Amino acid sequence: MSTHMQIVVKVTPYYQEDFSKTFPKLARHLGHLDAALVRSNPSLYALAGKLDKLLYTFDGTEVRDVLLKHRKQLQGLYQEIEARIADWHLAEADKLLYKMEDIFEEIEGELS
Repeated sequence: MSTHMQIVVKVTPYYQEDFSKTFPKLARHLGHLDAALVRSNPSLYALAGKLDKLLYTFDGTEVRDVLLKHRKQLQGLYQEIEARIADWHLAEADKLLYKMEDIFEEIEGELS
């Protein structure tokens, strides 16, 4: 790394419209207790990174039950993606992000 510059790699959301239109059920459930989170248009990667906080915040709700069912997979993928980014294996990280998207699509399908 140079003295006055650094290279930053980050995962940013990219939705055709926005989070709440792409995942309407999940956005509706999350918006009941944390409207600011939904308005921030979070990436799925960011949501997976704060999964434990979400599980605590949404205790006793349907969304918590559904997220809890996928917790192990999401946290495992989050850690793998983080490691791939740190090692500059960005193509591998991208493939894992697709797997994470698939899990969030399952979550969307399971919510009422």
